[in-house]
Amino acid sequence: MNPMSATSPAPTPPARPNLTPPRPRLVADLGVAALAFIALGLPSVLLAPQPWHVEFFLFGTQNLLSADSPGTAATIIRTVINLAAAVGMPVAVIWRASKPVHSTAVVAALALAHFFTGVILMPVDFLIFLSLYSLTIYASSAASRIGLFTALFGGFLVTISIAPIWGGLESALVGSVLFLLAAMLVLLSWGAGLLRRSRLEQRESLRERALRLERERDQQAQIATVAERNRIAREMHDIVAHSLSVVVAQADGGRYAAAADPQAATRALETIAETSRAALADMRRILGVLRDENGETADLIPQPADADIDALISQVKAAGLNVSHVTLGAPRALPPGAGVALYRIVQESLTNILKHGGPEAAAIVTTEWKSDGLTVSIDDDGRGAAAKSDGAGHGLVGMRERAAMLGGSLAAGPKPGGGFRVRFHIPLPNSGPGLQ
Repeated sequence: MNPMSATSPAPTPPARPNLTPPRPRLVADLGVAALAFIALGLPSVLLAPQPWHVEFFLFGTQNLLSADSPGTAATIIRTVINLAAAVGMPVAVIWRASKPVHSTAVVAALALAHFFTGVILMPVDFLIFLSLYSLTIYASSAASRIGLFTALFGGFLVTISIAPIWGGLESALVGSVLFLLAAMLVLLSWGAGLLRRSRLEQRESLRERALRLERERDQQAQIATVAERNRIAREMHDIVAHSLSVVVAQADGGRYAAAADPQAATRALETIAETSRAALADMRRILGVLRDENGETADLIPQPADADIDALISQVKAAGLNVSHVTLGAPRALPPGAGVALYRIVQESLTNILKHGGPEAAAIVTTEWKSDGLTVSIDDDGRGAAAKSDGAGHGLVGMRERAAMLGGSLAAGPKPGGGFRVRFHIPLPNSGPGLQ
C-alpha cells in the first residue's frame, strides 16, 4: 500500500473553460444590439426624463422618497442615469459572446444604477435575461453561477420594491407571484444557456476529434512513406552493393588470370554479364513499383527467401570467395518476411567480405535452428578490424533494421583473433511444420 495514498487529496475536476464562439459574432451581435435598442432602448429613452410618480408603474416605479420636482439636480442626475442605462445596456450586448463577463457586468451595473434612482423597471431590463443566457454559454461555470444568483437577487429586489404598493396580504401574494415569475424567467434563461453550451461543446468535441483523426491519418501516411522509402533503400543497397562487389571481384580476378588462363578470364566475364543482367532486372522491378501509380504491378519478380541462400553462396563462390554453409538443427517454417530478411543479411555480409575481407579471405555461414529461434552467424578470417572503410555505407544499418522489424537482434564487429562476425537471431515458435 502506498503511504502517500491516505494523505494525498482527491483530484479535483478541471474547471469548465470559457467557450470560444464557433464563428465571428460581431456582425450578428451588432444586429441583436440594434434590435434591442429599437425595441427596448428607445422606449426607455422616452421614459427616462419623465417625473415618475408612485401610481405609474407600468414601465417604472418610484417610491415616495424619490419624488422630485422637474429641473432639480436629483431629477437631472436620475435622467442621465436612466439615459445611460437605456443606451448602454443594448450597446453592451455587442460583446455578449466575445467578452460575456464584461458585457453582463455592464448590463447588471446599469440596471442596478437606475433601480437605485427610483426607476425600478425599464424595458431594457429584459436584456438581463439575454446577458445571463450568453454568460452561461461562453463564460466559465463559476461566472455562470454568479450571474444566476445575481439575477435572482435582482428579481428579489424588484419584488420587494413593487409589492408594498398594494400593502397587506395582497402585497405578499403579489410579491410572491412576481418573484416566482422573475425566478422562472431567470432559470429559463440559465437553462437555455446550459443546453446551448452543451450542444456547442459537443460540436467542438466532434470538430477536435475530426482534426485529431486527420492529423493521425497524416502522421500514419508519413510513417508509411518513410518506412516504404527505407525498405526501397535497403533493397536497392543490397542489390547494387552485392552485384557490384561480384562484378569488381570478377573483373579483378579476370584481369590477373587473362594472361595465364584465358578460359578463367572468359568465365569471369560470363559471371559479370550474368550478375549485371540480374541486377538490372532487379533494379527495373523496383523502379517499376515506384512508377506504378495504380499500385498494381503485374510482372513482379518473387522476393528471395531463405531457400535461395544456397544459390547465393554458389554465386559468391563463383565470384572468388571461399565460403561454406553449415546447418544445425531441424529447419522450421519462418514467419512472413523472415526469409527475405535472412537472405538479405547473408547477402550483405558476404558482400562486405568480398569488399573488405581481402583476397585470401574465407567465410562460413552457420544456420542454427534452436528451440527459441533461429541464429545465423557469418564468420570470416579476413582483415577484420584492419579493413578500411569510408564510413559512408548503410549495410549494417539496413541489417539491424531488418532484424528489428522481426523482433530479433543483430551484432556485428571484428573478432578478437582476426576476421569479422555477423550474428543474427530472431525468435520463433517452439513447434511448427518441419522443412526437410
